[in-house]
Amino acid sequence: MSWLGFVLTFPALESAGFGFFWVAMGLFVGSFLNVCIHRFPVEGASVWSPSRSHCPGCDRQLGWRENLPVLSWLMQRGRCLGCAAPIHWRYPVVELIGAAVFYLSWRAAASQGWSFLVLDSIVLAALVVATFVDFERYEIPDQVSIGGMWAAPIVSFLLPALHSSGLVAVALAPGGAVDGVASLSECLAGMALGGGVLYGLGWIGKRASGADAMGFGDVKLMAAGGGLVGVLGTFQALQVAVFAGSLVGVLNILRWYLVVRARQRRRRLPNRGRPQALRTARVLGRYLPFGPYLALGIGIVLLDWKDVIDLLPFGLG
Repeated sequence: MSWLGFVLTFPALESAGFGFFWVAMGLFVGSFLNVCIHRFPVEGASVWSPSRSHCPGCDRQLGWRENLPVLSWLMQRGRCLGCAAPIHWRYPVVELIGAAVFYLSWRAAASQGWSFLVLDSIVLAALVVATFVDFERYEIPDQVSIGGMWAAPIVSFLLPALHSSGLVAVALAPGGAVDGVASLSECLAGMALGGGVLYGLGWIGKRASGADAMGFGDVKLMAAGGGLVGVLGTFQALQVAVFAGSLVGVLNILRWYLVVRARQRRRRLPNRGRPQALRTARVLGRYLPFGPYLALGIGIVLLDWKDVIDLLPFGLG
């Protein structure tokens, strides 16, 4: 069959057949995301070299049967075939998340064409990388944050429909039609707002407590995200991030309180240990990365999940 014949018989973007294909692609992309999560934080490391995956325990190069997303991990029972070293559960989880975000991208953007489908899939995949690296190392890789800051203006100029309803873009649109310049202006305004708000909060927090209250990686990530979702989308994403981060923070403090109290009971300490347990829990529970919740907010707004966004306060939903 010729390439033209293959293209003509390929399922349409909105069809279930293409959706199944795109989800399968997401599984393999998830495998690549694992490589990025592992190598991005390592200085001097490259995702392209070595080109083949290897076991970190025995340094043995993995065959293709050991690189099948999720399936290889299940067949090997989570262990290397060479040295029997355990393979972290993160690997199949990220691969499944890769399939999930590709599915969500397909549901949200397939009707808008290839440009939005590919854009949403790439951005969500990058947010997955930022999330897992931040959880593990309390940092956001520059490949995602700075790379996003460079990519957002370019994409906005080439794809004006991305900001077709943006506040700044509509105000600058000649004749009501958003062109590349208006879309780029919306992007730059979103970047300035997203990065500026977090930078300002970090500065205030540092002045008030004497310690860093906001990592600069978060500032760069929100600047990149703001460039993609625009001014109003930046406000919405920040609301989601603050709500989700606050909720998880409270639950984390509660978790540490229960852990400390359980240790006190084992040591047969009196009830006056409760205030000390609460103070300890507040210290231990406050150290949480903020990047994953920024990524969640950016992803929700990018996918235009109105049923979630409409729940936001301040009339921004």
